[in-house]
This record gives sequence, structure tokens and C-alpha cells, in this order.
Amino acid sequence: MKGIAGGISGSRLIDICHDVPRHDIEIGAFILKSVVEYFPQGTVHVGVVDPGVGSEREGLAIKAGNQYLVGPDNGLLIPAARELGPIDVHLIENEEFFLSDVSETFHGRDVFTPVGANLAEDIYIGDIGKETSEYVELEFKDWEKDEDVLRVKVINIDSFGNVITNVPKEEIELGLIEKVKLFDREMRVVDYYSQVNKGDPVLTVGGHGFLEISVNQGSAKKLFDIDIGDKVEIIFLD
Repeated sequence: MKGIAGGISGSRLIDICHDVPRHDIEIGAFILKSVVEYFPQGTVHVGVVDPGVGSEREGLAIKAGNQYLVGPDNGLLIPAARELGPIDVHLIENEEFFLSDVSETFHGRDVFTPVGANLAEDIYIGDIGKETSEYVELEFKDWEKDEDVLRVKVINIDSFGNVITNVPKEEIELGLIEKVKLFDREMRVVDYYSQVNKGDPVLTVGGHGFLEISVNQGSAKKLFDIDIGDKVEIIFLD
């Protein structure tokens, strides 16, 4: 894939991430959503978390906010695309833009990267395939608030052991809350880690814009024994 993309005249190839757990579309979507706004106009993102490769799932080329996203139609691209603005979604249909020999198990190399490379060379997105309004949606809304209890899902854990939940910062007014409780342990609600002592857990908003359970200079994953996909309850305290 890098070899194909590297052949684009005047291009700069950037790896966003190769640490997505196998087949985990939701984490891939979260990571892509977290970074797209920092790339310049004309950027082409090729995303491949594709457990349905070779099946009847479609491929998509999307224009959003003067950037492009290319990958499988399984929800991976949609949160990132919506982060950039109104979206123009096209099916990947024109085999003229594929490699000549398409494997049933490696569309990232044989379909998505060549299509992305052509978009980077200013090919009109409509030439790749027809526009569509039917595609797989993926939204980080599997959470709920009931009075003083916030039920969240863990959608990622970074290399520091910070536990990222699926609750966007704009959904909860953390500024009105001083303390919360998780698994019978109280935590302060803070703006940044060093507002508490080393080893103390906190609830904050990470740089990605989602609520995050963290430990100052430690690992919330280890402290609370939390894994990706877990659902936990955060209790707001007076």
C-alpha cells in the first residue's frame, strides 16, 4: 500500500496508526475521527479495518470538508467524514482505478489505495462511482445518563493506559461536577492530570474530545482492570 501511494507526484505519505486491534471497526473509526481535522485540504485518507473483505460489502470514496476518505462501507469512515463537514459519498465501482489483479482478501492494496492515489491526482470523485445515500452508519452513542449515573462504553485505551469512553465532551457539563465515583473509588473531575497527586485517578476530557478516565503518571486500565468494550458506570457525587 505504501509503495502504491508513494508513487503519487509531490505527495507526502503519513501513517496515522497501525495499532488498531484486529477487526475492531469502532476503534479504527474513533482514531480516524480524532485526527482528520488536523490535516490540510486535499488530504486523502485510506482506512482499512475490513473484516468483511471479499464479501458483498461495498467500498466508499467520500469527499468531506475538502478532504477525501476511502475504505470499506462498514462505518469506519463515517464519523471522521462528519467531523469535517457535509459529506459526498460515492460507491467504488470503476475498476479502471483498481490494480489489474484484485485479491479477494486485500482490497486495501488492490482497491482502496489505488482509488486514493487517483483522488490525490485530482481524479473527479464521480468518475469512481455513483453517489449514494445508503451506507453503514457508526455513531458513538451507546451511552446513557440516568439522574446521577453515567453509563459509558470504553472505545479505546491508549499506550498510557488512559481509558477513553464514548461520551463526547459537549454532552456532559463537567464544569458543574467536582467528584465522581467509579467502582467504589472517588475521583476528582479535572482539566489536566497534574491537578491531582501522582497515582490519583481522574475524570477529564482528553485531547480527542471524549470523556477519559486517567491516572496521573499511571494507568487507569491497570488500576480499574478495564478493557476495550467494557461498559462501566460513573456516579456523580454532590
